[in-house]
Amino acid sequence: MNGNAELLNFVYQNSQMGVATLNQLIEIIEDNKFKNHLKSQYQEYQEFHKAAEDMLKENGFDEKGISALEKIRTYLMISFDTLTDKSPSHIAEMLIVGSNMGIINAVKNIKKYQDAEAHILKLMERLLRFEENSVQELKVYL
Repeated sequence: MNGNAELLNFVYQNSQMGVATLNQLIEIIEDNKFKNHLKSQYQEYQEFHKAAEDMLKENGFDEKGISALEKIRTYLMISFDTLTDKSPSHIAEMLIVGSNMGIINAVKNIKKYQDAEAHILKLMERLLRFEENSVQELKVYL
C-alpha cells in the first residue's frame, strides 16, 4: 500500500476509534460540562472520519476500518475501566493515554510518509494538532 493510503487509513482508524470511544463514554458521564466537552471532541472525530473516508474514495483506496475484535476489546476495556470510577478525572486520564498513543503514531506516520500528497499530509498534521490540543484540554479535568 502506498503512503497516501497508509496515512488516510491511519486517520480513518484513529477517528473511528475516537468516535466509538467517545460515544460510549458520553453515555456514562454524568458531569454536564465534561459531557459537553466530549461531545465537541466527538464531533471533531466525526469530521476527521468523514474527510478521510472521502479522500480514500476519491483516490480509489479501500477503507481499512478497525476490526470487530478491536472494537469489542475497546468496548470491554472502557466498560471495565469505568466500572468503579466514572469520574471526569479518571475518564480524562484514559482519554489522554489514548490521545498520546495517537500522537506517537501520527508523528511516526508523518515521518515515514513524507512523500505523500500535500493535502493528505495536511489532514494528518491537523489530526496530530487536534490530538495534542485534546490532551491539553483534558488536563483541566484531571
